[in-house]
Amino acid sequence: MTDFEVTDFSVAVVGAGPAGLYAAEALAKGGVRVDVFDRLPTPYGLVRYGVAPDHKSIKSIARYLQRVLEHPAVRFFGCVELGTDVTRAELLACYDAVLYSTGAMVDRRLDVPGEDLPGSVAATDFVNWYCGHPDAADHDFDLSVEEVAVIGVGNVAVDVARILAKTADELAQTDIPVAVLDALSRSRVRRVHLVGRRGPAQAKFTTKEARELGELPGVSVHVRPADLELDPASAELEAGDRHVRGNLAAMRAWTGPPDPARDRRIDLRFWRAPVEILGSARVEGLRLERTALVDGRVRGTGEYEELPVGMVVRSVGYRSLPLDGVPFDERASVIVHEKGRIADGEYTAGWIKRGPSGVVGTNKSDAAETVGVLLSELGGRPRPVADIESVLASKGVEFVTYRGWLGLDAAEMALAKSLSRGERVKLGTWDAMRAACPPR
Repeated sequence: MTDFEVTDFSVAVVGAGPAGLYAAEALAKGGVRVDVFDRLPTPYGLVRYGVAPDHKSIKSIARYLQRVLEHPAVRFFGCVELGTDVTRAELLACYDAVLYSTGAMVDRRLDVPGEDLPGSVAATDFVNWYCGHPDAADHDFDLSVEEVAVIGVGNVAVDVARILAKTADELAQTDIPVAVLDALSRSRVRRVHLVGRRGPAQAKFTTKEARELGELPGVSVHVRPADLELDPASAELEAGDRHVRGNLAAMRAWTGPPDPARDRRIDLRFWRAPVEILGSARVEGLRLERTALVDGRVRGTGEYEELPVGMVVRSVGYRSLPLDGVPFDERASVIVHEKGRIADGEYTAGWIKRGPSGVVGTNKSDAAETVGVLLSELGGRPRPVADIESVLASKGVEFVTYRGWLGLDAAEMALAKSLSRGERVKLGTWDAMRAACPPR
């Protein structure tokens, strides 16, 4: 492979989410020294800031990823942002290879009139807020409205609907920041509409997520029977796809009249596309057009209805942002690569490589593909000529080490204990998180 021993090599991984840490794990097992960079003082990416706070079993993946950061060949550099604190050229001068795994955390837009009205929000912003992302600490969502529309029928959309439908008491044992839980406790939202432009057989949420909706105490879940009628293509999907069968079985149990004893309600509305968000100074309603499949494509039928909602949450997908100097496919919102290889010494993994698809575990095989290519090419370019700590020191960058993250981790667990609120309560602001990290 090369004239050098593998243990002589070092790789920078940009992004400390699952993709980056799975890549770091594979590299460390290959005898390579790995430095993992993240713009946040915390690792774990979407496991910490994308998984709903009431999904504790999924969040437990962080315990596995923690072992990667504790490997003697792996170092963590938090609060280091590519392009601001360190440049691509500087990383390439400090390492034998650089692997980008910065994810896809920007929402896709609906491109309909009224989308920029106050009260029209991206699911990414709302999820970041209730998950305690420090960038969202000052977000202000008007939860004084009684009805909300969530556009999309994927897992994120269902998560948003579930959080809106739950009471603050039901969320008290989660890691939701104190300020967010206080805001949710004042919520007047009583009805949530989940809107999908396709039919129930094309819904992207998992059967587990669907069943969770039906088990929410005090919440009626309803689907109009007509919305569950299947066209021939959807009937074929049901016959051949276990996931579709499970989803449809769950939804068919929700066609009865809503229980008047339950004061909150979730409506699933299929075959409807948003065409306009209504309002003058803020969101006052949502106009939908009935859709149908025509020659295999979703088309509007010219039949409209309006929902009297005061908030619209768009959850129609994520996209990645380009990195300075790295080839990027604007249409697909991914880095241009071949099996994870971008150019000499540069590689990619995760959502910025393949797009926002799969589950957390999908990133492991994705990272393995990239690392396999990377390891086969080590030694094919000039050796590093600079030291990353010297580069950061010359710029006055105060980075957070893994020890610093452990201090923040301990502070969040101590806060939870003091509030009798479960295992952890996130601090949620940049200042509080920085203050909780002990100096290097």
